[in-house]
Amino acid sequence: MGEVCDLRIADGRIAETAPILTPLDGEQIIDGKGNLIMPGLINAHFHSSVNHMKGRLPSLPLEIFMLYESPELDVLRPTPREAYLRTLLGIFEMLKTGCTSVQDDCFFVPNPTPEIIDAVAQAYLDSGIRARLALDQPQVSELDKLPFLADLLPNNLRQELAVANVPSASELLDLYDHLISTWHERGNGRLKAAVSCSAPQRVTPDYFAVLDDLSLRHDLPIYAHMLETKLQRVYGDTCLNGRSLVQYTDDLGLLSERMNVIHAIWVNDADMDLLARRGAIVAHNPISNLRLGSGVMRWRDMHDRGIKVCLGVDEAIADDAINMWSVMKTAGMIHTLSDVDYDSWPQATEVLKAATLTGGKAMREPGLGTLAIGAPADLILIDLSALPFVPLNNLHRQLVHCELGSSVRLTMVDGEILCRDGTLLRMNEAEILNEATTLFASKTHDMDKADAKMARFIPFYRAMYDRAAQTDVGFDRRLPSGQF
Repeated sequence: MGEVCDLRIADGRIAETAPILTPLDGEQIIDGKGNLIMPGLINAHFHSSVNHMKGRLPSLPLEIFMLYESPELDVLRPTPREAYLRTLLGIFEMLKTGCTSVQDDCFFVPNPTPEIIDAVAQAYLDSGIRARLALDQPQVSELDKLPFLADLLPNNLRQELAVANVPSASELLDLYDHLISTWHERGNGRLKAAVSCSAPQRVTPDYFAVLDDLSLRHDLPIYAHMLETKLQRVYGDTCLNGRSLVQYTDDLGLLSERMNVIHAIWVNDADMDLLARRGAIVAHNPISNLRLGSGVMRWRDMHDRGIKVCLGVDEAIADDAINMWSVMKTAGMIHTLSDVDYDSWPQATEVLKAATLTGGKAMREPGLGTLAIGAPADLILIDLSALPFVPLNNLHRQLVHCELGSSVRLTMVDGEILCRDGTLLRMNEAEILNEATTLFASKTHDMDKADAKMARFIPFYRAMYDRAAQTDVGFDRRLPSGQF
């Protein structure tokens, strides 16, 4: 249990803490007696683009899931208003459950435009949440991203996928210039840019290097999905001369402490040694990993090497909730299956650190996720008289294993109260939800048309998936089939 204390906020930051502080003239006083004040949760990996699609898809392997989730089809191109509303849907859920910061690795279907980037960024700015926004955009054709597929497809479908319907490197860099010049450091620094290669195999080495330089010049996090699935491990074996995506990225000289390596499930010891040596941070998304059958990350092995691990929802369509409490609870439990030594299982304090302090490091925001003097005043107030904490036996364990966001009484970002007792204070939630309900109901037909078009590829993607599943990579990150 923490200590009883007062906390003073000035200019959006924690200015002072003490057992008792004398109120200054004109200060707003928030009575938190009997409650817990703690850093807001940080959703360190997220894709806002499918906030409106939660519950739409069954559990499927990632490569098949993505056929339906993000096909490069113009019928799915959103209007700016659609992009604005769907972004708010995720923000509302986060703020109401005590998540104060998010890293949005935003992908754009069929491709990004300044108008849609502006709509997403405006939603973050209007809401008051703290956010990093990147452009997750593949830059090569589908055939170059995946093993075996070119040989499996008939000529007509192969030719269709060989034409990369993606922007050029110069077009994407112009869009990054727009993002950074227009939106970086807006809202008293609450909204900042980030960069994303999506994944190393989804871009050319030259473009990857330019993104890294952009990250270095502006001190931005760089996001890279790596070894999320066994198929991605097989890709390295068959398409990168036996190198994993981690090793490939390091060979390019691009693995650094600025990089958020997303998922990192199918890593071996050599990969983890490289991650530790370069200081990269791993973004762990345990619910998404389960939803898509990707496997179980090596939690204890990473911590033993000093690799920093943060936590993320990933996306609404691969979690079906945008709730960091659920992510913490899953992270605290799933790794009990991967090691018989129960001393190695995640501790509640480690999980809380991953969801706060390490998330702040991933965002490259000094002090974020802490209660240190000078840290951003991104805080939540937890009602300790609520059911998850009665009786109060162990605060850390009950935060991780009992709470699901219902006990959050106040959510504050940059010293501003954005949600109190479940009510959003900056925006009219009911009006936004009513508009979103009507608008996205009208899009169902377009999404069904896209699904039908992409279903033509399913037999060949299934054959690719099966071939990779049968390939021996020397280890397994899934439960053995037939034993459970």
